[in-house]
Amino acid sequence: MTVTDNDLLADLEALRVPLTAYAYRMLGASTDSDDAAQEAILRAHRRRDQFDPARGSLRTWVFRIATNVCLDLLRSAARRALSVDLGPASADGSTLGAPLPSYRFVEPMPSSRLLSATDPAELVVERESVRLAFVAALQHLPPRQRAALILRDVLHFSAAETAALLDTSPAAVNSALQRARETLDRHRPSPADPYDPADPTQRALLDRYVAAFEAHDVRALTDVLRDDATTSMPPFGWWVQGGPRIAALVALGGCEGARLVPTDINGSPGFGQYRPDDGALRPFALVLVQTREGRIADSVTFLGSAARFAEFGLPEVVAADR
Repeated sequence: MTVTDNDLLADLEALRVPLTAYAYRMLGASTDSDDAAQEAILRAHRRRDQFDPARGSLRTWVFRIATNVCLDLLRSAARRALSVDLGPASADGSTLGAPLPSYRFVEPMPSSRLLSATDPAELVVERESVRLAFVAALQHLPPRQRAALILRDVLHFSAAETAALLDTSPAAVNSALQRARETLDRHRPSPADPYDPADPTQRALLDRYVAAFEAHDVRALTDVLRDDATTSMPPFGWWVQGGPRIAALVALGGCEGARLVPTDINGSPGFGQYRPDDGALRPFALVLVQTREGRIADSVTFLGSAARFAEFGLPEVVAADR
């Protein structure tokens, strides 16, 4: 391998996280997003003789390849969503119903595979652009409109660059972008507090939530939950709204002895939920939470995600005693 190849591979590898984040916004799926980024890098290396720096940057060229990979994957894909998008809230909260296929749902991703900004202000914007509810809202857009909006409004490619990436004209890009913005406005999620893991006020709120959850303390849980809070558990379409109702459901049982260990999911606060098993606490489910105006606004428990704990930097076993 020549030095030039080594340099190219290093430059391509430096784009892995931005490419993965782009593919995730497009696809809403974890493994598919990793695979799409890897495929874009491999194709770029195989076609390295086709790259002409006089015609544009390496970033633009590789993102064109990634766009084509994602559009191909979306040709036969069903729209992924959140439980709250699939039907009304459960009337009594007691019946989960039958699980739905996993491909119906937007999947969680470790923030480490999505976030690349180093500037604090840019990181805030980047976290918002991979927020679970925002990624779910993007899935309402037809694939090419979705690409146009992400490339222009999130990744800040110019209209001419985006036209080149989509193999169309700037006028067509601007038309697709206008329609995409109108559709997104109809499905835009409720705002969330910008997440800063170092913010002591946010950390204190999350600590209170953990303590209340682990203690099954209805009053304490009610205090930290918004009155209009929601909770859901994909792959079920079931979801419940109302802080007091959610607190009461947690207290009903089923989570005795559970522990929540912090992690970072989709640029938002998250936890690995562990449950007692043979004298230790073992992975049960990833949990993502959103806060709004200083209280917990939403929680999503991803059932069936125990095998993914290592991806999120979570231990395989937690000691049962504190």
